[in-house]
Amino acid sequence: MKHIRYFFEALLLYILFFIFRILPVETASNIGGWLGKTIGSNLAASRKAFRNLQNALPDLDETQQKKVISDMWENLGQIIAEYPHLEHIAEKRTDINGSEILKSIFDKKQGAIFFGAHLSNWEVNCAATLKQFNKDIALTYRAPNNPWSDKLLMHARSLGGQLKAYPKSRKGGKELITALKNKNYVGILIDQKYNEGLSVPFFDIPAMTNPVFVQLCQKYKCPLVPVRNERLGAAKFRINIYEPLVLFDEQNNPIPVEEVIAQAHKYLESWIKEKPGQWLWLHRRWG
Repeated sequence: MKHIRYFFEALLLYILFFIFRILPVETASNIGGWLGKTIGSNLAASRKAFRNLQNALPDLDETQQKKVISDMWENLGQIIAEYPHLEHIAEKRTDINGSEILKSIFDKKQGAIFFGAHLSNWEVNCAATLKQFNKDIALTYRAPNNPWSDKLLMHARSLGGQLKAYPKSRKGGKELITALKNKNYVGILIDQKYNEGLSVPFFDIPAMTNPVFVQLCQKYKCPLVPVRNERLGAAKFRINIYEPLVLFDEQNNPIPVEEVIAQAHKYLESWIKEKPGQWLWLHRRWG
């Protein structure tokens, strides 16, 4: 029964990809956004998103909350529609602020971890760096349960295999460590719950967070760089690169991992507060 469901889910996704691919990029994004907003807002998953929003941003009134959730679904629909156009978007429709920071990091050739969140179209981040700087920042990703959907999405997000990708698994973790040992570059999204992680406040609520992105940077002495993606419109983005976080004190001792994660969370919180409709409130981030 599960295989039948997976087949029809994947079939629908393949059909949508085909339709969106033949449409102009802005048209595809706008249609995807309309579908996401129209259908998603009525799904049961919205209740979880509302709970997360109410806990994290309790000052928003009901009208504002509904607007945020509607915007979230619209953004998610746009992401799906933009997958077939990802390479074009990364090269032609994405501005990168902080290019001098990127160049400084690349010139040092010591590897780095770039961290961000499920904001705007997060799939654009590594693709834009490849197309505009010719630097491969490997992806880390959580594979969907549906293997056919996973194959299609992986082909799109890796630009047909141009980008390396490490699954969130034991094997992927080993590949991630090897990449940093070899002074390569990795992109990580840090806003998902990790039950075996450390409890560090996120919006003043305890949140279990995977500490590996900090631990690896301290171990291999490589920069830990905040990256924000903002949607400026249909298939139009701005990526902001920030100065690396401080990982060692004046005596060159590692700063406690929890403190570094707290620094990282503050970045994410400020980005989400500014444009809450661009964050994926569907994750079970707390509790």
